[in-house]
Amino acid sequence: MAGSTPATIAFIGFGEVGQTFARDLLANGVAGIRAYDLLFGTEPGRRLEQAAQRLGVGLGATAAEACAGASFVFSAVTADRAEAVAGEAASWLKPGQIFVDVNSAAPTTKQRAARAVEASGAAYLEAAVMAPVLKPGLKVAILAGGPKAQAAAATLNGFGMNLTPVSEAFGRASAMKLCRSIVIKGLEALMVDCATACAAWDVTEPVFASLHATFPSIDFHRLAADMRERVATHGVRRAAEMREAAEMLAAAGLEPGLAAAVADAQQRGARATAAGA
Repeated sequence: MAGSTPATIAFIGFGEVGQTFARDLLANGVAGIRAYDLLFGTEPGRRLEQAAQRLGVGLGATAAEACAGASFVFSAVTADRAEAVAGEAASWLKPGQIFVDVNSAAPTTKQRAARAVEASGAAYLEAAVMAPVLKPGLKVAILAGGPKAQAAAATLNGFGMNLTPVSEAFGRASAMKLCRSIVIKGLEALMVDCATACAAWDVTEPVFASLHATFPSIDFHRLAADMRERVATHGVRRAAEMREAAEMLAAAGLEPGLAAAVADAQQRGARATAAGA
């Protein structure tokens, strides 16, 4: 980024999001990147360590070590770990650092995480990632929230990111994401169950023809295949996200049952695929 000091960035969690962002940020001029993952140092974590080494990302033995001195600390873990990681980070974060929470968590979860991080003197950036990151990479749309949203977006967008500040208050960005997720993840679960039931009764062609007559712009054979693949590949993560959506609904005094059922369906779809494999 011309005209400013190159940033250093750290990642807590080095799965698909961390690896994709790290690769593109390094290509766009970030001075250095370090990472820590709970799996580092274990046999399952060997693949993550090798990926970091290929990318030129430094490894930290602990999260605190990996993130020491980093301008931005990205938390890219699982939704059920988001609040705990923020709480742990609060013990070693320093003033001047910005904790970027890209996890798909409920607005109330993000609000609690923000309070923990801000107690350390560091800043908290709510970041709601609006699509899978693999294809768009660093250009994936991200909604940003919090008092530092404008300033952080200006810096990170200078490195090729695509952050849009939506609120200075914590929770709004995540609410926008999770309300959308109720539809997207719900449609996936419905389509997978529909296709499975059709196959069981050998009625795929007439049912899909009927659906196409109602929604002529949709290729239901392709949609069913695409959504089955999404659930099979990402169902566990999507299930965790939908449980956060259920928490969001419950916190607003709304019925969370549908979101919880979608979470169960996403989990079931991923588990069925794993069993079949």
